[in-house]
Amino acid sequence: MDYQLLLSVFLGISVLLFLILRLKMQAFIALLITCIVVGVVAGMEPTLLLNSIKNGMGGTLGFVATVVGLGALFGAILERSGGAQMLANSLLKFFGIEKAPWAVMLTGFLVAIPVFFDVAFIILVPLIYALQKQTSKSLLLYAIPLLAGLAITHTFIPPTPGPIAVAEILGADLGYVIIFGFIAGLPAAIIAGPILAKRLSKKLHIETPVEMVSSMEVPENAPSAGKILAIIAIPIVLIVCNTVLGSPLFGEGVLPEWVTYFAGLLGHPFVALIIANIVAWYFLGIQKGFSKIELLDISTKSLYPAGVIILLTGAGGAFKQVLIDTGAGKMIAESLSSDYFPPVLFGFIVAAIVRILQGSATVAMITAAGIASPMLGIADTSAPQLAVLVIAIASGATVFSHVNDSGFWLVKQYLGLTEKQTFQSWTVMTTLIAFVGLVVSTVLWYVV
Repeated sequence: MDYQLLLSVFLGISVLLFLILRLKMQAFIALLITCIVVGVVAGMEPTLLLNSIKNGMGGTLGFVATVVGLGALFGAILERSGGAQMLANSLLKFFGIEKAPWAVMLTGFLVAIPVFFDVAFIILVPLIYALQKQTSKSLLLYAIPLLAGLAITHTFIPPTPGPIAVAEILGADLGYVIIFGFIAGLPAAIIAGPILAKRLSKKLHIETPVEMVSSMEVPENAPSAGKILAIIAIPIVLIVCNTVLGSPLFGEGVLPEWVTYFAGLLGHPFVALIIANIVAWYFLGIQKGFSKIELLDISTKSLYPAGVIILLTGAGGAFKQVLIDTGAGKMIAESLSSDYFPPVLFGFIVAAIVRILQGSATVAMITAAGIASPMLGIADTSAPQLAVLVIAIASGATVFSHVNDSGFWLVKQYLGLTEKQTFQSWTVMTTLIAFVGLVVSTVLWYVV
């Protein structure tokens, strides 16, 4: 084992955590500094090191920037049209008040597909306030299922940024990631959602915070729930169809050439999300009376938060490339890859450690993907297994959210919890999601 390379990785991750935790440095520049530290300690020539950073940034952002940007545009139109609220209200009518926890879980699961976690939570939190007031039961009975649905989709299912970034770094097919994300996400949502909420609500009775009560008004011309579901389904169906039609099940010559051509074109995430945006722009925007200027303003503002995520993802790609070019990643892979320590477990552990130490699930995912990526050159990894590895890494990056995670404080504030109560509810929920995801992904790893 080359101890200089091992030292470079250890020192690099230590510097990353120190910069983010102690100095509160923005993760983007912290990751770039870490790249330089790893390269210098590993003995890379300056020109090679900087080219490695440039290639890692460019190679990652060529895909991720486009998808994250299109996803942000899509979510903004859904939010401003009132579609998310209509979807939630319709699900409640369908399920009834007794099964409201299941309704809000499903709402969170669906809405977080096109909308970022914090935005979706803020959109839907008035719903759980109203439910608590109506039933006088603990707010956690409705909040935990909602948060579980939001967190699972945000972590497991593209086009949310985390799984997209990891899939790009690992070279995983997004169609498979979506399929396995649903397979792992549904049991995690049930266990960490309504089942956990029922137990917690008996121990902790939480009233709606008086200062947080807000209006549940929905625009008069808000789109129907069916229309929202159909629009959300467009990119998912197109991407999954492309994956299925491109699988070995449909070998060469089985389908007409024009079918495979259009499946490959329309099922690429770029085109699928462009189509979804155009449909949403017309049916949720123009048809609902939004002017061209208003739509332009909504679209432009939606890209501001996406910029931070894009740059962070690019820096994570640079870190991955440096680890590959120094040979450090390969060395780690050779020392850890065995029947007793499969890549799926390794990815989970690395992501969990980074998550617990520095808080950001996205940084944890990207860091773990960068370290796990070189292992794939050794293991005989199939396309479905690559997607399973994305889910395992995402699971590790979800575990034990606590005081260094912005989500912890967002939940605490909106639910009116103490720090201890937030640990007892939100932190327990994220940990349950993580381990259910690990169990499912481990099973899938050996099945697919």
